Amino acid sequence: METFTDTKDFVENLHFDDQKRKCLVGLSADMIDKPILGLINTLNNLPFCFTLQCCYGHFVYDDQPDPHSLAPLSLTNPHISVEYRIAYLALCIDNSESGLKLFNIVQHMSAIDPANIQFGCAEWFWRQQLNSYVVQVEPDRFKYQDTARFDGQEALKIEKTRNRFFAQLSEVLQNSSCLIA
Repeated sequence: METFTDTKDFVENLHFDDQKRKCLVGLSADMIDKPILGLINTLNNLPFCFTLQCCYGHFVYDDQPDPHSLAPLSLTNPHISVEYRIAYLALCIDNSESGLKLFNIVQHMSAIDPANIQFGCAEWFWRQQLNSYVVQVEPDRFKYQDTARFDGQEALKIEKTRNRFFAQLSEVLQNSSCLIA
């Protein structure tokens, strides 16, 4: 993410509920990549969180030129150059006990693959929405970019990390009662 920064401390946001309502009023299922639609709905149904933006992550290469493709990688040449459009999740989290629990869960998701998952803030999100945080899946050396280019072998690794990240976060949130303070 081009404006990725270290995490910021929670601040008081008296307008959280109104901001959540305004943000979600224009959201529709066709705006969300299908593989993460359930996850996004789960997050947005939590009273202490809402999503600002998200992307499942897309791989573009000779055999798959569609920049919005959700198809799994099917590389015939592991040395082919692949453009990766990063997988990320931008969240606004309420400054509350339950919000802090969610913050800790999402922050620790980077343990899945620390070299390829970053948690922090995005400066422009924070300017628009206090207490906004970003978790992104991409090699650390590209953490300040929205796209990256690498070979097919690395793309396969990133695809695996991305899939594992979204699956594990979905699994944790299925028991969202553990988040309620």
